[in-house]
Amino acid sequence: MDPRLVSLPGWSANIPSKNNDECDIVMNFSAADRCAFVKNTSDCSDQDGFINYIHVAFCLLPPNLTPLTITFCMIWLLFLFVILGLTASKFFCPNLSAISTSLHLTHNVAGVTLLALGNGAPDIFSAVAAFSHPHTAGLAVGALFGAGIFVTTVVAGSVALVKPFFVASRPFLRDVIFYMVAVFWTFIMLYRGSTTLSETFGYLSLYVVYVLTVIISTYVYKRQKRRRNLSVQDIQPTPESYLSDSSDDNIPNPTAETIQEEYESEYRPLLPHTDSTSQIMLNSLNPVDSRKWRRKSLSWRVFKILKIPLEVVLLLCVPVVDPDKEDKNWRRPLNCLHLVTAPVVCVLAFQSGMFADYLIQNEFPLLLLTVLLGLFLSVIVFCTTTNDRPPKYHPLFAVLGFLVSAVLISAAASEVVSLLHMLGVVLGLSTTVLGLTLLAWGNSIGDCFSDITIARQGYPRMAISACFGGIIFNMLLGVGLGCLVQMLKTHSDLQFTPGGLLTWVLVGSLGLSMVLSFIIIPLCRFQMQRTYGIFLILFYCVFLVIALLTEFGKIHTT
Repeated sequence: MDPRLVSLPGWSANIPSKNNDECDIVMNFSAADRCAFVKNTSDCSDQDGFINYIHVAFCLLPPNLTPLTITFCMIWLLFLFVILGLTASKFFCPNLSAISTSLHLTHNVAGVTLLALGNGAPDIFSAVAAFSHPHTAGLAVGALFGAGIFVTTVVAGSVALVKPFFVASRPFLRDVIFYMVAVFWTFIMLYRGSTTLSETFGYLSLYVVYVLTVIISTYVYKRQKRRRNLSVQDIQPTPESYLSDSSDDNIPNPTAETIQEEYESEYRPLLPHTDSTSQIMLNSLNPVDSRKWRRKSLSWRVFKILKIPLEVVLLLCVPVVDPDKEDKNWRRPLNCLHLVTAPVVCVLAFQSGMFADYLIQNEFPLLLLTVLLGLFLSVIVFCTTTNDRPPKYHPLFAVLGFLVSAVLISAAASEVVSLLHMLGVVLGLSTTVLGLTLLAWGNSIGDCFSDITIARQGYPRMAISACFGGIIFNMLLGVGLGCLVQMLKTHSDLQFTPGGLLTWVLVGSLGLSMVLSFIIIPLCRFQMQRTYGIFLILFYCVFLVIALLTEFGKIHTT
């Protein structure tokens, strides 16, 4: 018998000691012993999230219902991805946009900082949550590298298939070079098996260098363009298809403020009309736009109906400031309610409800204090404002909305990581393969559809810039912040558990795809053709087959 295995009262002789074993090996025991192992193994109870999915799978539900358990978990996982996507797109991103407008940031600075954070929020928070435990760190590595391969092959290839175009050469080369450096640095840390605090700060500083490079290159490009315009006044505008060396700052934005104003002015009432406070409240909680509803397909309507309850709950809890609207999306009764609900949600959801029962000096509940302070502020705001004009401090609601949506995204990401860990244990799959498939697909599918839609509207350069710019942010901030948070918790260097051959297949495939793009696209004079788009999609299919064969032991080292 293995010296680590001991016989405990009420346990079979082959059940390991609770102090030396991880929860991942629970499937090695008989169905009758699994619940006892879960209850007596501290690693099984040390789970982030509101629900201990390991306990649900092995203790709450009988073993003969395991297929039904997996089915319900997959449905719940899909719902969690909807929460992540909806919170990020409808609440997190708009508030970040409002904050960048209030800070008077340029489009380039906002695009590579705040808006990049908004687009990559699910990936970042999922990575930070996964790095919180050694046995789920593979999820973060798999998700970040898997999403990188998916975006640079499937998404970029789909954009090329939809609308072949000429890539902006300098921004493309800049993004590819920085991403290859980030991938190589991550590979070095994984290969060495550890990272220090100083190295993590250096890793995060690479993103600062990237942001500065974007700002400086944009400034230089605009200065050169201004000089050319001054020297040659009669120059004719050149079509986009021949500008292979332009800056990504020169790309028009199809969602500009003028479109919003034209859309709203078309439906603006001829006579002035003022809604009552109750009508404003009801209209604010209606997530359905009747004009948009009539134009959409049946599948969109069905999905919208399924999302309505979730959207109403989020509207009740998360304020949204829209600088493109006349009233900045000021909804006096609802915003006053947000001063109560938003802090309460933060207390309940932060760290998976860790502070929900917290007592200040072991006497006064923190939750009750939050409610009282929220009520006090809401009464003051309601009595000192009007329905038709936002107050001067209205941008502060964008900060509140940003904080609440960040807490909600973090909580949902923790649930996703815990649920995927349980599915990996039950199905016998590594966290790495779950990360590069389910987690990567769930976090990237929204970006895929949005980039393809942008390309169809005639802006393929914007779509390809979003592909590469976003994954740089996700890689550097996801790995960097995940490692930093864990080291600050443990006050020691971070050790990486060896991920086996699959990790190297993942890293090698991503590196190969980037090297091929770095060589082939310049050789094609920076033209993204349909044939290269097909090649990228086939590359991802081959990678996925090799990864799955490696996971199931068909490909292994000798």
